[in-house]
Amino acid sequence: MTIEDKIRDLATKFAERLNRQVDARIQVMETDDTSHFLIYRVLGITNEEGRLIDIYQNKGRFLYRYAGSFLEAATTQCFKERFPEYGPAKIANTIGLRPKTFQIDYLLNKDAIEIKWRDATTDGDHITKEHTRIQCISDYGYTPIRVMFYYPNREQAIRIQQTLETLYAGVKGQYYQGDAAWDFVRNRTGVDLLAILEKLSECKFDRNYD
Repeated sequence: MTIEDKIRDLATKFAERLNRQVDARIQVMETDDTSHFLIYRVLGITNEEGRLIDIYQNKGRFLYRYAGSFLEAATTQCFKERFPEYGPAKIANTIGLRPKTFQIDYLLNKDAIEIKWRDATTDGDHITKEHTRIQCISDYGYTPIRVMFYYPNREQAIRIQQTLETLYAGVKGQYYQGDAAWDFVRNRTGVDLLAILEKLSECKFDRNYD
């Protein structure tokens, strides 16, 4: 089985899980209390519009989570294809009490690779937690590497990412985002993940990629 076949299978599995979650949630929502639609109507939103808004809000939550999980799994599969002897790892938190351990998505020799599809957080505490994580990784003698495919759009989230990039540089780590992230995966694994995903997206899509 080629790497493209493996990623196609991953996409099918994640699509099926996503659809099951969405279908189940919509069924539950059929019995939801919709008395809050009164406020929607006061603000100029019809009952039908309100129903669709609530449905798509729930769909969006599931989609965002599954999109991230799929892209991270697909990226990991690329590294497994090239470096099957390596994989995820955990290290102890040597600086603070919480969390007790930190997850490394892929530990490749001394490279501790973190795979993120997108990080749009605006939580300032995120900087402190990430600083602790990458400092622990550095203390273990590893190089922290952040691979993030999609950069956030909002100003506050962008500022947090800029701060994180500075933190990575401070421990001699590496930070890749956008095109640089896709290039990093291709250069390290020999797999053009972006090209594979673009090809899959052009297929006539249903749950089985028929």
